[in-house]
Amino acid sequence: MSTPEKLPPLRLIEPSLQPSRGRDATPTWIALLIASGVATSKAELATVTGLSRTTVTGVVDRLVRAGVVHPGGSLRRAGRGRPADLLTISSEAGAILVFDGGARSTRLAIVDLDQHILAESWVELNVELGPRASLEILIREMRRLMAGVDLAPARRCVVIGLPARVDYQTGVPVRPPIMPGWDGFRVIDPLRTEFDCPVILENDANLRALGESRTLAVDQSPLMAVKVGTGIGAGLVTEHGQIHRGSAGASGEMGHIPLRGAPPTKCTCGNIGCLEAVASVPALIRRYAEGVPAGSPTPTNGPELAALIHDGDPLATDLIREAAGYLGEAIADMVNVFNPARVAISGPTTSASDDLLAGIRSVVYERARPLATRNLQVAFSVLGERAGIAGAVVLGIEHLLSPDALAPLLYG
Repeated sequence: MSTPEKLPPLRLIEPSLQPSRGRDATPTWIALLIASGVATSKAELATVTGLSRTTVTGVVDRLVRAGVVHPGGSLRRAGRGRPADLLTISSEAGAILVFDGGARSTRLAIVDLDQHILAESWVELNVELGPRASLEILIREMRRLMAGVDLAPARRCVVIGLPARVDYQTGVPVRPPIMPGWDGFRVIDPLRTEFDCPVILENDANLRALGESRTLAVDQSPLMAVKVGTGIGAGLVTEHGQIHRGSAGASGEMGHIPLRGAPPTKCTCGNIGCLEAVASVPALIRRYAEGVPAGSPTPTNGPELAALIHDGDPLATDLIREAAGYLGEAIADMVNVFNPARVAISGPTTSASDDLLAGIRSVVYERARPLATRNLQVAFSVLGERAGIAGAVVLGIEHLLSPDALAPLLYG
């Protein structure tokens, strides 16, 4: 059997040593430091945390007995001293079942707490099927993936991303323009029933922003991740590495910013001249069809449009350059308000050529305030289409290693 692929190291939030709802957070702190690779021996843990070697040893031993941490191999270090035991998160400590959903496709993955991708697949799925039919397809595909991976008796956590704003108090999508029938649907319930584990629902752009942020250096946050697909959304991560959702979960709604110079095209939200109406993948495909002679072949999806852009098709190139101007205008507005250190661009058509990124940069640096762009980086996503998976893994690991989730294993 081939060795499971490992994600790039993801930084995990170090919780306070103060009790969390009555639970001791020290085991969580230790486990997250090991899981993120920051400290992988008892000596390193003592140095990073400032705890005594005796305290660290006691906590690590409890985590080992609970099957969360695995001592394996030796950590080489300078000098003649005895090599330190290398600590890793056990492959049996748990797994995250990821559904990184988009409007036309969903990427699924099973990832262990040591950040190894145990199984992965991609499903073409139109969310216009509605929530019940869509979830049936996704559950069936996840069951197929699980059949090839030995997860028993691993703990599980499902993380699902959707191209919709989320009411985090009730755990439902809220009036998503490109997802008819999903408004208010309890997505969590059928997944919790099927997989018998906690379920975390998150906006897809937020997952991409979180994954991107935790892969890059700390000084690259605050970070804004812009996803250009069937819809256009932005995920925001603060300088502390946390998702900025806003008071009602409505932050980052960039696709429905009205543009000053856009043609008066009606958007799915009902307004006129929104960014999404003129720069999303469906908008570009529609305009391509309008620009060629009747009966000529036209792209029907993002990959086909990306192929035309990559091959230098004149009309596709003109359209993507024009879209770059619209995106740059909206991103400049967001930069003025949020003041990120980095803007990460992703989506099926974004990296097909350098025209889109160059055009966005030009407009952003021209229109955003000089102070906001002084050290701003505008770049393609470093993780590409796996950014959402990475963000889901961060949420899943931080949940399964939280004080409340670890307590039953450590204290019975």
